[in-house]
Amino acid sequence: MTVLAAPKGVAVLGSTGSIGTTALRVLDRQRERFRVTALTANSNATLLREQARKFSPSFVGMVESQGDGDEEWKSGTEALVAAATRNDVDIVLNAIVGAAGLDATLAALEGGKRVALANKETLVIAGDLVRQACASGAGEVVPVDSEHSAILQCITGHPTAQVRRVVLTASGGPFRDWSAERLASATVEDALRHPTWRMGRKITIDSATLANKALEVIEAHFLFGLPYERIDVVVHPQSIVHSFVEFIDGSVLAQMSVPTMEIPVLYALTHPERVADEGVPAFDPVKISPMTYEAVNHERFPALRLGIAAGKAGGAAPAVFNAANECAVAAFLAGKIRFPDISRGIASALDKLSGMPADTREQLLAADATARRHVKEMFGC
Repeated sequence: MTVLAAPKGVAVLGSTGSIGTTALRVLDRQRERFRVTALTANSNATLLREQARKFSPSFVGMVESQGDGDEEWKSGTEALVAAATRNDVDIVLNAIVGAAGLDATLAALEGGKRVALANKETLVIAGDLVRQACASGAGEVVPVDSEHSAILQCITGHPTAQVRRVVLTASGGPFRDWSAERLASATVEDALRHPTWRMGRKITIDSATLANKALEVIEAHFLFGLPYERIDVVVHPQSIVHSFVEFIDGSVLAQMSVPTMEIPVLYALTHPERVADEGVPAFDPVKISPMTYEAVNHERFPALRLGIAAGKAGGAAPAVFNAANECAVAAFLAGKIRFPDISRGIASALDKLSGMPADTREQLLAADATARRHVKEMFGC
């Protein structure tokens, strides 16, 4: 008879968002292996309370609001760090959107914990600091993004020297077939109508501009230690193949599954092991056929090119790219700018601010704040 070890404690940061609620569905099915010991959210206090009642964590943190009851309630971003560094937490699933997730990731890694990272902005803004935190605290980063999970699954057991290149797949978003003229009049509702994934509003807009893919290229660079010249992107509208890995002998491995985030969430919790999970539908190769691939149109979707250039430039440029994109997306969602203005704001911020100092956390956060101010002033919002 197999005897399971005591369940590992999991902190879910951003528990009321798309990835957070997905993670809790997975954790609910895996209660023999995992116990939810901490939850935090920055919105939807009602849902957070429901989650707390269901999972009975020892810590509950609301970033913006206050609560009552027997749980320990914290306000402000300190709740994220408090949850991530608790003694009863073994794994921190960071599903916070944007730069706000950085400090919790660094604190968890310095505390020797596994960080199941869905907050790609952490690596984009401060990839070198994350590496240092892993080294000093013996923590580890395991990606939750489906593309990076796919790469990890393909290269586990193979040294990086055997990898010729990796190919991230992109759905192409809702505007894959739109002309530049039509994109100029795209509405928020148009941009949120993603063809294959159901995600939060910010990441859905990032998918529409392909800024999300630029963030993922930078993330792949830091996760797998690959130069940018060995990281490619291809459009795959069906979202079945999540990434390819091409090895030096010409062999190519791909990870495929139905488009659900439950698989990469579970693998981030159990890596390098695999465990049974009945919540995901069986893979039917006939039903999902055919699968097609297309080149990226960089002229219509310049955010990808801008982000990759920022990654190659290094220094403050990735932080500036991320902050300018976050601010421009918020302005678009608020109806203050047009869809093409998102990339225009990013380009302007990179042109003006990429040379800012970027050696410390404080300098990177200063570049982040300056880029946000630049975009707000540029569009008068």
